[in-house]
Amino acid sequence: MLSPIISASNIIKDYGSARALHGVSLDVGEGEFVALVGPSGCGKTTLLKILAGFEDLTEGRLQIACQDMSGVPAASRPTRMVFQKLALFPHKTVADNIGFPLKLKKVAPSEIRERVGVMIDLMHLKREYLDRYPAQLSGGEQQRVALARALISQPGVLLLDEPMSALDAKLKKSLQAELKKLHREIGTSFVLVTHDLEEAMMLADRICVMQAGHVVQVGTPSDIYYRPVNRFVAGFIGETNFIPVAVDGRAAGGATVRSPLADGQPAALPADHVSAGLAVDGTALLVRPETIGFVSGDAPAGFWSMGGTVEEYFIKGASTQYRVRVPGLDNPVVMELPGSIILPADVGEKVRIGFDPASAFLLSE
Repeated sequence: MLSPIISASNIIKDYGSARALHGVSLDVGEGEFVALVGPSGCGKTTLLKILAGFEDLTEGRLQIACQDMSGVPAASRPTRMVFQKLALFPHKTVADNIGFPLKLKKVAPSEIRERVGVMIDLMHLKREYLDRYPAQLSGGEQQRVALARALISQPGVLLLDEPMSALDAKLKKSLQAELKKLHREIGTSFVLVTHDLEEAMMLADRICVMQAGHVVQVGTPSDIYYRPVNRFVAGFIGETNFIPVAVDGRAAGGATVRSPLADGQPAALPADHVSAGLAVDGTALLVRPETIGFVSGDAPAGFWSMGGTVEEYFIKGASTQYRVRVPGLDNPVVMELPGSIILPADVGEKVRIGFDPASAFLLSE
């Protein structure tokens, strides 16, 4: 990781007798994009507010830009925050909204106008919007104004509290792409709180998964998706399948496994496909839906195959999701196939499905 601009160490936050954060530690590098994800009430927004200075920590230490933040108010921190509800001033024009942080700092009006113009161009907004009011803009345009206002004072860290949750799906996709590009262009560190797991995977350099006030795992999107530390992370980030297996042997951190539910030879998994905290019993292969397909005839060499019945399918445009009921599994196997005008199987049809166990990840149930 790059040198940290944020270093949170053993952060504890209590609200009376209720503990919201239990010793949370997290570093954010210079120019890094970090997403905080987790179920409602896990503490991610509380952590973001502590970073911003809107909440005081109960115990622990927080440094931003190598400075201890104890007693430092929000306005004096090198951070700016974009809220879920944007909090634009309805009675001020777009130009006044964007330039407001500089006006508070008593920056010369000529410099404010110049920097507002730069931000308007950076956000791909039209210059004629400067004289409009927020109510005269679309939701996406208001979002860009809020981003411009947060960035005009050139903060070291931009904090984003679910800023796109209220937008429609098409507009959200467009703004996600622009936010990614913006981060790359300006080099400011971003910390995003989101419930949209796909959004976190698309935008972030690293993802911090939280549960009940604890940090469960921090890693790249690929690590979080393909190498989760436990079933909670595996099930929280995207759909997944758990195939029970028995471990026949361990060597050099890897493992040889077999499954009573699947036809195929025991599979040797390398160390980077095996959880570091693997238990002796109760192990399962995490198999992502996109790595499973229908098998006609003999399965390819090395594949494991299973028989089952198509329970349901969902056409999603670019892909088609199948759910196949396999005897011996509590839940149907979820498969994600490329979209096609021709459906390979129908509801109630007997099928065989297969996957390469070398593409799976072994963890404790």
